Amino acid sequence: MTNLTSLLVANRGEIAVRIFRTARALGLATVAVHSDPDADALHVRDADAAVRLPGAAPADTYLRGDLIIKAALAAGADAVHPGYGFLSENADFAREVLAAGLTWIGPPPEAIEAMASKTRAKELMRTAGVPLLDPVDPAAATPADLPLLLKAAAGGGGRGMRVVRDLDQLKEALDAASAEARSAFGDGEVFAEPYVERGRHVEVQILADTHGTVWALGTRDCSLQRRHQKVIEEAPAPGLPAGLRESLHTAAVAAARAVSYEGAGTVEFLVTADGRPYFLEMNTRLQVEHPVTEAVFGLDLVALQLRVAEGEALPPAPPQPTGHAVEARLYAEDPAQDWRPQTGVLHTLAIPGEIRVDTGFTDGDTVGIHYDPMLAKVVAHAPTRAGAVRALAAALAGARIHGLTTNRELLVGSLRHPDFAAGQLDTGFYDRHLDTLTGSAPDATPAALAAALAEAAPGPDAPLAARLGGWRNVRSQPQTRRYTVAGTEYEVQYHPVNQPGVRVLSAERHLVTLEVDGIRRTFHVKRNSNNTEVYVDSALGAHTLIPVPRFPDPQDRTEPGSLLAPMPGTVVRIAEGAAPGSPVTAGQPLLWLEAMKMEHRILAPASGTLTALHVATGQQVEFGALLAVVQEEPQA
Repeated sequence: MTNLTSLLVANRGEIAVRIFRTARALGLATVAVHSDPDADALHVRDADAAVRLPGAAPADTYLRGDLIIKAALAAGADAVHPGYGFLSENADFAREVLAAGLTWIGPPPEAIEAMASKTRAKELMRTAGVPLLDPVDPAAATPADLPLLLKAAAGGGGRGMRVVRDLDQLKEALDAASAEARSAFGDGEVFAEPYVERGRHVEVQILADTHGTVWALGTRDCSLQRRHQKVIEEAPAPGLPAGLRESLHTAAVAAARAVSYEGAGTVEFLVTADGRPYFLEMNTRLQVEHPVTEAVFGLDLVALQLRVAEGEALPPAPPQPTGHAVEARLYAEDPAQDWRPQTGVLHTLAIPGEIRVDTGFTDGDTVGIHYDPMLAKVVAHAPTRAGAVRALAAALAGARIHGLTTNRELLVGSLRHPDFAAGQLDTGFYDRHLDTLTGSAPDATPAALAAALAEAAPGPDAPLAARLGGWRNVRSQPQTRRYTVAGTEYEVQYHPVNQPGVRVLSAERHLVTLEVDGIRRTFHVKRNSNNTEVYVDSALGAHTLIPVPRFPDPQDRTEPGSLLAPMPGTVVRIAEGAAPGSPVTAGQPLLWLEAMKMEHRILAPASGTLTALHVATGQQVEFGALLAVVQEEPQA
């Protein structure tokens, strides 16, 4: 038995905060590591001690195993927990941790290595009798093999993954997938297998000790995905026949035993529409979605990881599950703009209700360009699936999130979609429903009126007479305010007295109550520190309003056809042949930006001529930087 006293988490953000929470409950001292952009991050503020990893990019910081081990030894930690991502599935790092005399909170390096390559893992699983999809040789692929799914052999998270539906696009897709995999994981190996249309992503949480006990802790459904990354997860996976559920448990335990697994891990399967399961991969670490399993089984998986690492034996069988849990990943991104990640200051993050929120941010923190844009994981647990879904949707709908565009409305719409309510889940959910879920924004007129009234309301420091009588001074002309909301301009006019059909019940700087056509609504109003945005939250929805200046700044104008950087990032690729003077067609990808672990294509806005190209491969650009200019060809 090992008696741990101090734990270093080789990670950042919400998972580091979550692990620290359990470590403190068990009486362990906590040590954080941080890059320069994370110097004041929540996980750093939350730890007993923190060690700087000089630099900003992951390759210089959170992927530097040598620096992390030095930090653990210097801070007096006797154990290292890798969290997920970064070095969590790096067998060499696990070996180095052990060689330094530290306890590794994870499976044996040999188990990590056996499952590190998806191609080698599938060969191992075939021997263990776990069902598999037959691989396809891309060089010999025929139309009968389509559609194909290209996947990186190393790593995960949707990086290096492409769906191919046309053989003419296979070579380009292979090259792009290999380049992305090499950039993300240092390994460009890519393999192909049949792409299962409308398949379900179902996984089994396993937990194994060092004494031969392996638990299968139920199933999770993770089918709702964007760019092959999970968005909504739940436990147990709904609608699975008892026989299929049992076969998944059996296959997951067989996979764990095949590599002498220890600790927490997840075995992932693809389940076809007719109920046939196929092994996808084994994640030899804690999963992002582990809270739904914790909620259903009443367990703390991090605490169990630590107990297993100390040598403690698990009981012969896990506790019985109760109820249903659903998790939504709240991202700083715009689903309507190709899931474009957002950066900037998160002014407010407040989620109401009896709900679990795992986050690495608090009010006033900055979301930067270097890391994943996930703000929080929001989890609801209830006796029934319908109850858990309803509670989660209500909590997200009532949340106050200011400063960044998020996927909150998409999450609420997904949870309340009839197909989701009916358990009709598959990986093509957003392919079918994204336009509907993001197509129409709610009318922002009531929000704009509330913002204007709040702006005109006397402040708390105003004389008492002004505060009591401010709504009695009738002006001869209405007051006018203009705002833009998601690109649409709203103009509101009002008198500081009641209007036909509208009664101003109260108006303060941060709270406005209106009665519109007999219905009373309360609007919470908040302005950011430099008065450039107004946030209005009510039962009608959340709106970010940008006050329109009376006299626009001439410097805000750009040359027609200018392509501006939609976010800070790095230019990772420029289209072949793209140079000043070359012809382009509307929608043609001209260059690729990488930011926050995702690649984003910059497309030609119209057919014409590329008249200027202001960037080169490898160049870092700021938000709004001029990338290129396309001169549109005259219309016939």
